[in-house]
Amino acid sequence: MRVRIPTVLFAAFAAFVLGLVTPLSAQTTPPVAPVAPAACNEQTPQDFLVRGNWQVRARMPAADVTARRAIHQQAIRYRTEHYGFFAGFGRREWNEHTPMQNSAFTTFAGLRVRLNRRIIPAIACAEAEIARSCTATPYHPVRLSGIRDRNTYHNGEISNHTFGIAMDIDPNRNTCCGCVAPWNEHPLCQRDVDSIYERMVMPECWVHAFEKYGFYWLGHDTLQDTMHFEFLGDPDRILAP
Repeated sequence: MRVRIPTVLFAAFAAFVLGLVTPLSAQTTPPVAPVAPAACNEQTPQDFLVRGNWQVRARMPAADVTARRAIHQQAIRYRTEHYGFFAGFGRREWNEHTPMQNSAFTTFAGLRVRLNRRIIPAIACAEAEIARSCTATPYHPVRLSGIRDRNTYHNGEISNHTFGIAMDIDPNRNTCCGCVAPWNEHPLCQRDVDSIYERMVMPECWVHAFEKYGFYWLGHDTLQDTMHFEFLGDPDRILAP
């Protein structure tokens, strides 16, 4: 199943991305303090938060549909309790604050991006790992996208961007072949490849650096959204005590 986003929402998203990110030299917000890799806990995404484990597909048996919807509701409650209440999903009594109220600006790779405060240390951990282990494949992002105030998913799903726990890196260079145009019309989506990593400009090493600290890469999803990383680990376990 492909998630179709109306053209008007895509245009709004593009405008949001272009308006959000500015060069570091034009900002007054100081960069995030460096994080020593030893201070970061390695962890994997929690299974019930992974979209592919609760996504309902066509012609799926009724029992599977019921089970997956239950997992989806569990995921919505968890994200609401930990990151904020987004209208239309979950219950306000689970969290009195919205994700936007729980968000803050931080920096990644010299660019400013707004994310949920709880995952900012995980972003710093991933950046420190990239600096340590990805020196053989230098890459310099020019555009980031973090928290959004609108949901771009359909069919009862909610994007992790609305909770401020997802970040896109260079949407114009790293493809999403299961999304709307212009991404699914990118030349990298039109040719046969041996690996999903060939559908993006970002080095594969960056994916593994994020995955080491609880992020899920949506390149593994049916969307093949190679620009997108979302924190699905435990926010209470990001840093060592």
